Amino acid sequence: MLLVVGVVSPPIVQAQDAKVVDEIVAIVDDNILLRSDVNGLIFNLLQQQSIEYQEGMFEEALDNLIGQKVLATHARRDTNLTVPPDEADMLLQQRIDQMAGSVGGQAALEEAYGKTVLELKSDLRPDFMDQLYADRFQQSKLAKIRITPDEVSDWFAQIPSDSLPEVPESARIAHIVKFPEPTAAAREDAMFIMTTIRDSIVTGGGDFEDLARAFSNDPGSAENGGRYAGVRISIFVPEFAAVASRVPIGDVSESFETQFGLHILRVTARRGDVVDLNQILVEFDRDKFDASNATQELSALRDSVVTHSASFAKLAREYSEEPVSAANGGRVSDPRSGQRSLSIDGLGPLWRSTILSIEPGEISEPSEVKLVDGRAAYHIVLLQERIPTHTVSISTDYELISNFALREKQSQELGQWLDQLKKDVYIEIR
Repeated sequence: MLLVVGVVSPPIVQAQDAKVVDEIVAIVDDNILLRSDVNGLIFNLLQQQSIEYQEGMFEEALDNLIGQKVLATHARRDTNLTVPPDEADMLLQQRIDQMAGSVGGQAALEEAYGKTVLELKSDLRPDFMDQLYADRFQQSKLAKIRITPDEVSDWFAQIPSDSLPEVPESARIAHIVKFPEPTAAAREDAMFIMTTIRDSIVTGGGDFEDLARAFSNDPGSAENGGRYAGVRISIFVPEFAAVASRVPIGDVSESFETQFGLHILRVTARRGDVVDLNQILVEFDRDKFDASNATQELSALRDSVVTHSASFAKLAREYSEEPVSAANGGRVSDPRSGQRSLSIDGLGPLWRSTILSIEPGEISEPSEVKLVDGRAAYHIVLLQERIPTHTVSISTDYELISNFALREKQSQELGQWLDQLKKDVYIEIR
C-alpha cells in the first residue's frame, strides 16, 4: 500500500472530552504514539470519506503513523533535506485555517479545543514538522521512480480483456483567455465600500480582523480575519506584492487594484521577503463588467489564426491572460493529474457547450468560461482532438494507463523501501 503522508490533527470530539484515558500504543525511535493519535487519524478519515468504521482500521492507521515516524526519523538524519522555517510556518497556518474553516471560524476552533490559536499551533508544531519531513523524504524517493513503455505494456497485458473499462468521451483542447473589464460604475461602487471600511479602521478605531471577516471577498483569508502568515511576497500578484513590500509595518495601506478587485492590507511582520499580513478584498460587481474589449480582442486573435495562419500556440503565449495554459501554448490539462485528455462530461456546462459546437481543428467564437479558480472570463477554444467513448486501449490511452501503472509501481517500491527503513529504527508496538 502506498503510504500517505498527511498532516493530521486531533479530532475535535477528543478535544471536547477531557475524560478520555490515553495510552501509549507504540514507540518509534524516541517518539511515542498514543491511542488518541491513531483515533485522530481514523476520525479524520471517516469524516473526509464519509464512511463508517470497519474492522482493521485501527491497525492500518497505527501502521501508517509508524511509517510516518520512520520516514521523519530518516529524513532528519539526511543532512541534504531541509524544511525552511518560514515555509513550515506558512503551511502550519494554512492547516490551522483549514481546521478553523471546518468548524465555523477561529473563535469556534479555540472554543472546541479550549486553547488559543497560538497555543494550538505550538501543540501541533512537533508532529506537523515530523510529517513535513516525512513527506519531503518520501517525495525524494517517488521522484526517482520511473516506468518504461515495456513496463506499462506488461502491466496492461495483465488485465483480462473482459475487465477493461470504458473511457468516456474526451477532448484535447487549447484556449486563449481574456478577462472582461470592470466598468466605471463597478469601480465606483467598490471604492465607496472600501473607503468606508478603511475609514472605519483608520479613523473610527474599527478592528481590521473583524471587518475582514464581515466584508472581505477573499475566500482564502476572510474567515481568519484576512490573515496570511509566513508567506513569501513573490507568491502574490505584482500589484499586491509591491504594496506588501513597502507599506510601513502596522499601517493600513491605501486601497489599490489587482485583477481580483480592490484591496487594503496591513503588514504585521516582515522578515526579508517573508511577511505576515492581513488584507481585505472588495470584488467588483460582476453584473457591471464590460466584456466588449475582451471579445473584440479574442475575435481579432481568432481571425489571425483562421485567416492569416498565425500560430495559435504563439498567440496564446503572448496574449492569453491565464498564465498556466499560456505558458504551454494554450494547452489545457487536468490540474490534478496533468492529463491532456479531458472527460467532456466532467467539464462545466460552459466548457461543454463550446467544445460541442466545433469540430476537431476548428476554433470557437469568443465565449464565456468559468476558470478553475472560479473567475469568470472569455476565451476562444481550439479543439485539437475529440476522442469518442471507447474501451481503454494502450494505443489510444497510453498516458492514462501509464499513470495507473506508475502508481502501482510506486506503491510497491515504497512499501519495500519502508520495510528496509524500519530495520534501522527502533520500533516497539504495545
